[in-house]
Amino acid sequence: MSSSPITVLSRQLAPLGEVAPQARTGLLEVLESVPDPRRKRGVRYRFAAILFVSVCAVVSGARSFAAIAEWAADAAEDTLSGMGIGAPNASTIRRALSALTGDGFDTAIGVWLSGRVKAAWMGAPGRRRRRAIAVDGKALRGSRHGEQRARMVMACLDHDSGVTVGQVEIAEKSNEIPMFAALLDTIVDVTGLVVTADALHAQRGHAEYLHGRGAHYVITVKGNQKALRDQLAGLPWKDVPIGYRETDTGHGRVVTRTYKVVTVAAGILFPHAAQAVRIVRTRKRKGSTRRASRETVYAVTSLTAAQAQPAELARYIRGHWHVENKLHWVRDVTMGEDASRARTGGGPRMMASLRNLAISLLRLTGHTNIAKAVRHMGRRPERAIKLISAS
Repeated sequence: MSSSPITVLSRQLAPLGEVAPQARTGLLEVLESVPDPRRKRGVRYRFAAILFVSVCAVVSGARSFAAIAEWAADAAEDTLSGMGIGAPNASTIRRALSALTGDGFDTAIGVWLSGRVKAAWMGAPGRRRRRAIAVDGKALRGSRHGEQRARMVMACLDHDSGVTVGQVEIAEKSNEIPMFAALLDTIVDVTGLVVTADALHAQRGHAEYLHGRGAHYVITVKGNQKALRDQLAGLPWKDVPIGYRETDTGHGRVVTRTYKVVTVAAGILFPHAAQAVRIVRTRKRKGSTRRASRETVYAVTSLTAAQAQPAELARYIRGHWHVENKLHWVRDVTMGEDASRARTGGGPRMMASLRNLAISLLRLTGHTNIAKAVRHMGRRPERAIKLISAS
């Protein structure tokens, strides 16, 4: 069975309900566009069909190549076989996905997801703030093998939607810093976007790169830029009024954050910096008699005071950690990424990419509890098929 998912699904999904017209030019077409890395001889299943089955299975809770094959075998009994799509076995899926470097898949999917997010953002009523994306890296711990370190990837996540719009792999003897521009190069248009990053990316080259592409930044500053941090700490903060205050009371703690913001005159040791921010966090356990802990963090931004007031900068700074809460934590806990034993070739990267896509699709369709959504999809195979075909 080697039929194209696009043509097959457009003809034979009638029992599952009408397929939206955009399915023919949506995600299915993107999957068809990913180059097949396999040799042509002996190929039984189209690569797009394997990708289609894999995405459906991961959305339904599959955590490994074997689990993807099991989902396909179950779905073939009452759904896939009627569409003319076969059920590849675990070895076929593993070889096909591991043969792919992941760059072509992540780039194609990222461009498509970026378009979906941008369209939703532009159509949102009362839109005022700028779109923001968070950049952060992650270790695929389960890919560690012997003396070989865990594979590393770096992704960018849209703050508001929780959709992953890009991902690259970090070379074994490298780190996140050289891949910053490579990751953002996969996003076609970043003009006007706000890019948030942790202190590792407080790099002058990054600031120049973003400025050259018409984007803004909000970046925290720590000890890796000692001169810059000392300069920010030495500003006359006592004379600056608190611009914004917020309090959280979750997880048995009371956390208060105060933000002071100053417009930066010439001389700050960071390219295109327009404002400096001081964030003071105090934490205290509810009912505890101990003194509250206190932490001071600094940040710089290229946004001027006219472009972003303290409350908006606070949202960008806190929104950066959505990449941990909405992506990394979900992949590790809900989708079992740390327990994954994909270790060879492009397998670890591709499984991470499939998880990114599954989470993004669920968020685009309004799901906020990903664990609940995955359980919902897993109970009936046709639900995942409808989700992918209509995207």
